[in-house]
Amino acid sequence: MQSMRILIIEDDREAAAYLVKALAEAGHVADHAADGEAGLAMGLDGDYDVLVVDRMLPRRDGLSVIEELRHRDIATPALILSALGRVDDRVTGLRAGGDDYLTKPYAFSELLARVEVLARRRSPAEGSTLLKVADLELDRLSHSVRRGETSILLQPREFRLLEYLMKHAGQVVTRTMLLENVWDYHFDPQTNVIDVHISRLRSKIDRGFDPALLHTVRGAGYVIRDGAQ
Repeated sequence: MQSMRILIIEDDREAAAYLVKALAEAGHVADHAADGEAGLAMGLDGDYDVLVVDRMLPRRDGLSVIEELRHRDIATPALILSALGRVDDRVTGLRAGGDDYLTKPYAFSELLARVEVLARRRSPAEGSTLLKVADLELDRLSHSVRRGETSILLQPREFRLLEYLMKHAGQVVTRTMLLENVWDYHFDPQTNVIDVHISRLRSKIDRGFDPALLHTVRGAGYVIRDGAQ
């Protein structure tokens, strides 16, 4: 399964921390919102593959969050978590715009499987499956990368880095943006981790090809763009 970016909206910080850690160990990136208002804002502004939403939240309940996202045409799949497990409760959650419903307590393996299913179901019409810059193509569904007729093998973090750069093709992406969205760091670890991965990625997608697509913008960040631009 390809790396996913997941938003967890959960007011139980211990439970949320467990999910963030477990999802990271499974190769995914997870952000956390501790209440409904914060979750709504992040859901509107972020680029997530799946939302994991607790039903009972402070400031705004989980169903209201999902309803508002759907009202604003945000179709990100949502898995509802709740201690309310009656049929009527599940039906209400699904009718509010949830795509799946998991009753607490739950096994992480089941949650992960359900999240993966929701990500696979996401419609290609959302434009999130195939990314292309010049002759470089990245397919999120098959987790494959090609440049021209050449297949390129990337490590999971390299794939996520390229995916983020290609989503923002033509735009300068800062180190802070990469740390937060690719590494899930909300601070600068003062290491050269980005430089190392950019160097490895450049050697794979640009070396032996013309023109170069991945560029360093000194003092600003990085940009991937068609050489003709």
